[in-house]
Amino acid sequence: MPVQEIIHIVLPIMIVASAVIVVILKDLLAATIALAVMSLLLSLEFYILQAPDVAIAEAGVGACITTAIFIFSIKATERREEK
Repeated sequence: MPVQEIIHIVLPIMIVASAVIVVILKDLLAATIALAVMSLLLSLEFYILQAPDVAIAEAGVGACITTAIFIFSIKATERREEK
């Protein structure tokens, strides 16, 4: 089996796994980091599918700007712990 076929099988599985991790995590910062990882994996998939313009847009907006906005928003809120 060629390496490219293995990548086309493993990469979507990793994207779905990171999306599930985002939903499972209770800590908002950790979920935001997992979302950034998912976005980077998705941009890699776009690049492999020969859509470099979409890959650059996904990496810039999804992984960088959205992650920064989420982190700034989380830092601006108070943390309430359950008793």
